[in-house]
Amino acid sequence: MNLILVSGVSGSGKSIALKSLEDLGFYCVDNLPPELLENLVDWHRQQGMVDKLAVSIDSRSKTKFHELKNILARVQHKEDILNILFFDARDDILIRRYSETRRAHPLQDDSHSLKDAIQEERILLGPIREEALVLDTSYMHVQNLRKWIQDWVGLTGKPFRLIFESFGFKFGVPLDADYIFDIRCLPNPYYSINLRDLVGYDDKIKSFFEQFPEVDQMIKSISNFLDIWIPSFKNNSRTTLTVAIGCTGGVHRSVYVVEQLARYFSQQYSVLVRHRQLDYK
Repeated sequence: MNLILVSGVSGSGKSIALKSLEDLGFYCVDNLPPELLENLVDWHRQQGMVDKLAVSIDSRSKTKFHELKNILARVQHKEDILNILFFDARDDILIRRYSETRRAHPLQDDSHSLKDAIQEERILLGPIREEALVLDTSYMHVQNLRKWIQDWVGLTGKPFRLIFESFGFKFGVPLDADYIFDIRCLPNPYYSINLRDLVGYDDKIKSFFEQFPEVDQMIKSISNFLDIWIPSFKNNSRTTLTVAIGCTGGVHRSVYVVEQLARYFSQQYSVLVRHRQLDYK
């Protein structure tokens, strides 16, 4: 059975992810108490009618999650494939989303403000987050989230997945990165009127960067670092590594470098690419 556990802070996109998984042929269960996960999986296995199961577990169950690691270990021992997706977003983005939808946070009451409820939820869900692939949806449109889920599911049977993400520092550091590389020291095509409105994978931007040996050296330095340390992550039973590359606006330099890194490492690993600021346009 291919089992995907979906979790994350409220307002971060879990419902959209679950609907996307349902469209991909998964049998989906929303808001399941963690204590019932083993029974649900065993029941579906005994019935033999479902080979793809997606379960959402989050703060709405109002239960503690300190035993979840043991539960997941027992489930994983029985399963061929177990993946955990944790959705997150910046506090100000979550507050804005709640303001727009006028919905109440599941942990919000007369004694807890929305901000307090979000912080309490992060603490409550900490044990799940530690075991999961984290996806920061702060700057992600619905259609791009659905596309990301589709691409990610296509690689769930792979033993190791490498995710490269470009971003702009002026919009904040991504919450889902394992490594962050700052490349704001590289030449910036933004200051050329003819290049400003283009993006990092356009041919004219590529020609611009190919003039500068320091750009090539930066890419080689990051590649060498990852070549050395990726095997250690794999040997430590990690199935995913997220590498974020940041420039000022997240449109030119970081996009170009991510594309080059993805091309190089796709020869060895299953690779996903995300351009955070371009996704938000």
